[in-house]
Amino acid sequence: MENISPALLDWFYKNHRILPFRTDPSPYHVWLSEIMLQQTRVSAALPYYERFLAALPDIPALAVCEEEKLHKLWEGLGYYSRVRNLQKAARIVCEQYGGQLPADYDALRALPGIGDYTAGAVASISFGIPVPAVDGNVLRVFSRLYNDPAAVTEPAVKKAFTARVMEHQPPDAPGDYNQALMELGALVCVPNGAPLCEKCPLAHLCAARAAGTALELPRKAAPKPRRLQPVTLALLESPAGFLLQQRPQKGLLAGLWQPVLWEGEALAAGEVLARLQAMGVDTGTAAPEALPAAKHIFSHIEWHMNGILLHVPAQDAPAGCVWASREALQAEYTLPGAFKAYRKLII
Repeated sequence: MENISPALLDWFYKNHRILPFRTDPSPYHVWLSEIMLQQTRVSAALPYYERFLAALPDIPALAVCEEEKLHKLWEGLGYYSRVRNLQKAARIVCEQYGGQLPADYDALRALPGIGDYTAGAVASISFGIPVPAVDGNVLRVFSRLYNDPAAVTEPAVKKAFTARVMEHQPPDAPGDYNQALMELGALVCVPNGAPLCEKCPLAHLCAARAAGTALELPRKAAPKPRRLQPVTLALLESPAGFLLQQRPQKGLLAGLWQPVLWEGEALAAGEVLARLQAMGVDTGTAAPEALPAAKHIFSHIEWHMNGILLHVPAQDAPAGCVWASREALQAEYTLPGAFKAYRKLII
């Protein structure tokens, strides 16, 4: 196949979106944007990006940010391990590199939360290092460009596709080339629905377009089924606010706040009341109201939630819990998106 980079770069310079992390592609900005854009659309991430940088304008500020504030800045983006790893990496960068990301692919790759793609994006875009940055958009483009039916989720296949990507990368513009491929996949060689081949600068080279197989590609291995897990919630409201408990510092939703709940169990209202009383909660005399059923999907687990809403007398919070007013919930405590079905009741 002939070199694709001239036509691709010409298209990119004329058609790319104006984004703040492109206007100012400093290493911290590119790194933050790439972490936010994992599992998140650009349009949804941009307000978070602007707010995050306004609060934490550089890596040293990120490194010393208080945990609750950090989670609050991330609230709504989900996948909170991303921001915890972001801060872990920031602290290492301050300790080992004077608060500036290193201009070295392997050193970037060694930081928490930075994989091959993110290291490649920062290295190529911010430092001009000729390395690949292969995400789902790039895999889709090359799967169709070469009409290759191999499953792009397989590590060996991704490695082979990455080698193809590098065959075409111009050493004097690695960052622009990598961004152009991502942009082509996001705007033209789209993931859902038919690709916009009439707008594609590589249409004349695309083997899948010639074969009529573009809609069948890329092929992915069948995902593993998610584990279904019943969860029972107790939304308790007293004159002091709602009762929140903090999750363990490791595992799912680590360190975040949640209503009182029991994972892996579908409990009747009577059993919920008995367990609350065993925790030391005065459940009062008001009758519990049933919460509407709700579902939340994590990458590997699917929560099926039910529970009760209960108004209780004023009292001290049991160990590991706090009473949080609606104002405090808005300003201080981070409530994960898993509970968005009940957010209106709480806030």
